[in-house]
Amino acid sequence: MTDELTPETPDEDEQPIKQRKNGLYPGVSDELAENMKSGWADTELRDLQPIEQAPNAARRRAALSARFPGERLVIPAGNLKTRSNDTEYSFRASTEYVYLTGDQTDDSVLVLEPTKDGHEATLYRLPRSDRENGEFWLNGMGELWVGRRHSLTESEALLGVPCKDVRELAEALKEATGPVRVVRGHDAGIEAALTDKVTAERDEELRVHLSEARVIKDEFEIGQLQKAVDSTVRGFEDVVKVLDKAEATSERYIEGTFFLRARVEGNDVGYGSICAAGPHATTLHWVRNDGPVRSGDLLLLDAGVETDTLYTADVTRTLPINGRFSELQRKIYDAVFEAQEAGIAAVKPGAAYRDFHDAAQQVLAEKLVEWGLVEGPAERVLELGLQRRWTLHGTGHMLGLDVHDCAAARTETYVNGTLEPGMVLTVEPGLYFQADDLTVPEEYRGIGVRIEDDILVTEDGNRNLSAALPRRSDEVEAWMAGLKK
Repeated sequence: MTDELTPETPDEDEQPIKQRKNGLYPGVSDELAENMKSGWADTELRDLQPIEQAPNAARRRAALSARFPGERLVIPAGNLKTRSNDTEYSFRASTEYVYLTGDQTDDSVLVLEPTKDGHEATLYRLPRSDRENGEFWLNGMGELWVGRRHSLTESEALLGVPCKDVRELAEALKEATGPVRVVRGHDAGIEAALTDKVTAERDEELRVHLSEARVIKDEFEIGQLQKAVDSTVRGFEDVVKVLDKAEATSERYIEGTFFLRARVEGNDVGYGSICAAGPHATTLHWVRNDGPVRSGDLLLLDAGVETDTLYTADVTRTLPINGRFSELQRKIYDAVFEAQEAGIAAVKPGAAYRDFHDAAQQVLAEKLVEWGLVEGPAERVLELGLQRRWTLHGTGHMLGLDVHDCAAARTETYVNGTLEPGMVLTVEPGLYFQADDLTVPEEYRGIGVRIEDDILVTEDGNRNLSAALPRRSDEVEAWMAGLKK
């Protein structure tokens, strides 16, 4: 990375441009400053068409307006976060902001101003960098450093919403009157401007509502989730093809291989990839991915591509690294597969959300009793939750813009709710025998198996969005063999 510059004495009415302490240039001559103001082509983009999700976002804003009449609603995208010293993490806009705008620009804020007929939406964003004061080349966030951004006029055309300079927003909000709600946790400056106008309880109501609004996916969202899943399938194929290289290095080769697919076909991975080989498969969120990959062990790969519109897949397969399950590995894997089959069969409109979890847990409890690992009957095991020593987690969750989507929804709407067409959820039972678990035979220890698919609730049942990835043990072996030819 390189050092930015700074003018020696900025005009009084301008914000000083921050100087890196050990920059090599002490300042900017008047001649250079004047030279940099001119000689630049007009790059304004004209005849832009609205982005694909613009009409969907408009409908969502209208629904939000109807829910909170007469109230000012403030939804920030968020700000860059420092990774170390003067470098930042890659920016990921807040889910609420993306859902309501289709935009992903840092420092932006959506404001719904109440009117007598509903609300007037305005997007507050940073305009193009100023070429008169040198911001575009002297500021570390100027366009010559981090790239061109859309002008406010361009943004209006793309997003279908009037746009204003976000640098004016904080002062405007300080002067605002009437009830206000803000989505918290994304923009400290905006929250500070509203500190005497909002309450935690009212703001939480807004966050909960926006979470529940995402429970039912529209056709655009379903299409994006299918796109994410399709890329994820290709990412899993990529991994199988390089397992020999992973054996020569570590789990990080698997992580890097999948990440390449995610970056080429999407925005990023939707969450930290779990590339857990051998006993690491018994750690639910193993994201260190620094362990060995050994022939004869299992690889639990839990990963998902996030599309450019930020919808993510979430798929898990447990694969024999050498391409063949051992007898015990197959027995455990087949039990989890049977439990997943029962769980998927329970996903249908009108069913209780909990039904797919209960169905999968029933199968796993029966298997644990059958294997002599816990005293039966299975009903007793389930009543006391004894199976959880080895099943550990719930059998699924909502999926969408967040990998654990709709997480702020009320319990009665989510886990105690009823399945409806348009919901997308994961079904992911697992069995995990810890390496130090003395209650199971030694040969079980260090084996972890999870199978996870992304399931759309349809009018007459369900559709497995990730069905292109084999699940049955013999099909997994055949699939792996075919990819390694």
